[in-house]
Amino acid sequence: MPSCLGLYIEKNLIKYAKVTKDHDFIKVDSFGVKFYEKISDAISQIIAETFSYKIPISINLSNEMYNYFQIFSLLNKNDIPKAIETEFESLCDEKEYNVNELEARNVIITNLEDREKLRVVHVSANKSEISSKIQMLEGNRVGAVIPVPMSIPNLINAKQKENVLIVNIEEKTSITSVINENIYDVQIIEEGTKQILNSINIKENSFAKAYNICKNTTIYTAESQDLQMEENDYLDDIMPTLYNIVSYVKKVVENSPNEIEKIYITGTGSVISNIDLYFSEYLDKIKCEILKPYFISTGLKNINIKDYIEVNSAISLALNYLGVGVSGMNFRRIPLSQRISEIMNIQIGGAKKLKGKPNENKTKKKSKINTKFSFDLSGALDGVEKIILRVMGSLLGTIILFIIISGILTSKMKQKETQIDDVITDTNSQISSLDSDNDKINSKITSYQELIDNLNKVNENLAEKYSLKDAIPNLLNQIMYVIPKDVQITSIENTSSKHVKIVAKSEKYEQLGYFKGQIKNEGLLLNVTSDQGVKSGDIVTITIEGDLP
Repeated sequence: MPSCLGLYIEKNLIKYAKVTKDHDFIKVDSFGVKFYEKISDAISQIIAETFSYKIPISINLSNEMYNYFQIFSLLNKNDIPKAIETEFESLCDEKEYNVNELEARNVIITNLEDREKLRVVHVSANKSEISSKIQMLEGNRVGAVIPVPMSIPNLINAKQKENVLIVNIEEKTSITSVINENIYDVQIIEEGTKQILNSINIKENSFAKAYNICKNTTIYTAESQDLQMEENDYLDDIMPTLYNIVSYVKKVVENSPNEIEKIYITGTGSVISNIDLYFSEYLDKIKCEILKPYFISTGLKNINIKDYIEVNSAISLALNYLGVGVSGMNFRRIPLSQRISEIMNIQIGGAKKLKGKPNENKTKKKSKINTKFSFDLSGALDGVEKIILRVMGSLLGTIILFIIISGILTSKMKQKETQIDDVITDTNSQISSLDSDNDKINSKITSYQELIDNLNKVNENLAEKYSLKDAIPNLLNQIMYVIPKDVQITSIENTSSKHVKIVAKSEKYEQLGYFKGQIKNEGLLLNVTSDQGVKSGDIVTITIEGDLP
C-alpha cells in the first residue's frame, strides 16, 4: 500500500503524520508534534521514529499568495492557460512583482457571481522559498510541496452542495471556503498561534510549555461562567488573538456568495478547550465544531482523538500526495538531473537495440561510399553533364547578382550614415540648449519648493494644534459605544502630542481583552499595547496605550 509522511513545519515545531492509503481505506500509522532547535536533527528523528527512510515526504508551502481571476467560460480549452498567464502577468506588473521569480498553480471552478465566466483560484509562491523548503530535507525523498489551505479540505467528507468554512489556526490563520464541494476562496490573516505562543513563552521561557498550556486552557463562554479566574491565568495572552480571528471569520461569512452552513476549526488553536463554543457565541445560527478527519473512528483505544486533531495539517499534506483532494497543487518540480538521467536511459536503451552485426552494417555503408562518378568534358556532353553545367551557371549568376546588390546597399547605407551623423550633431546642439534652460528652471523650482515647504510646516503645526483640541472628548465619545458594561475606566491621559494612556479595571480578564481588541479593531487608537495587568482582590487593572489616529 502506498504511504507518505506529511510534515507541517513552523518555527520551533514540526507536526508529522505517516499515512497509508489503499483505495478508500486510509490509516494514520504514526503521528506527533516535535519541538526543535536544529531542524535537520528533528527531521532525522521523525524519519527514524516513523521508519520513513524510503517513502515520499509531503511538506507545507510557506508565504504563498492567493489571487482570483475571471475568464470567459466559452474560451477554448487550449486558450485557458494562456488567459490565466496573461491575467497573472498583468497583476505582477501592477504590484511590481518579478513574474520569473514566482511559481504558480491554479484551480478553475464555476463562478457563482457571474455564470458566463469561470473563477480561477490562483496560488503563487517565490521559487527561492520553495527551494529553501526542499533544502531542509536534503538527502530525503521530497515528493510534494503543497499549500495547506488547499489540502486541509481533504479531511472533511462534505455533503453535496454543503457550504463550509475551515478555520485552520496555525502560526498564521487560514480560512478556506468550500462551496458546492469546490474550494472557492482562501483568506490568510497574520493573527494566529504565533502571537499566543510567543506571549506565553515570554513568561515561561519554554515554547513546549507554552504549547502545553494552550492544550490545557479552557476559555470562557456564556455556559462556563462558574469557572474560577485562577484556572485561566493565560487568558489575557489568548483572548485578544481569538477575538480578532473570530471577527475576521464573521466578515468572511457575511461576504460569502452562498450561505455558510458549518464552520470547522482546526490547527494548533483547536486544542484550546471550548474554542468551538466561543466561535458559536459570535457566529449565530452557524454550527461550529472541531475538525475531526472523516476516516478516523472515535472508538480508538489508547489514543486521544484530540492528539489526532492537532496534526490535521500534516495528515492533509500526506493525503494530497496520495491522490486525495485537489490535484495539481504540488509546487515540487522534477530536478533537471533526474530528467537528464531519464533521457540518458532512453538513449542507452536505443543504442543497445542497434547492437548485433556491426561489421555487416559497415560493409553496406562502404559499398555505397565507394560508388564512383566521372565528369569528362572531352567529346559530346551527356544529359547529366548538361544539368550540372546549368546548375553551376545559375549559382554563378546568383553570386554575381548578390555582389552587385550588396555594393548598392553598402553605398546607400554610407549615405544614410552621413545623414544620421548630421542629425545627431544638430540634436546634440539642441540638447545642450535645453540643458541650459533646464538648469535655470530647476533653480526656480528649488526656490519655490523651499517656500512651499515652509508653508506646509506652518500648516502642519496649525493642523496639529486644532486636531488635538477636541481629541480626548472625541475619544471618550467613541469609547462609550465599544466599552463592555463590566469594564470601568479610571483615567485617560494625553501623555504627549498624540499618545494616550487609558487605565481600566474589571472583574473579568476576557472583558478587558475584549475592550482592548475593540479599541484596536475600531481604530480608536493606533499602535495599541497593554501591560499584563495587576490583580487586587477580584479586580484586575490594566493600562492600555496608543496613538490618536
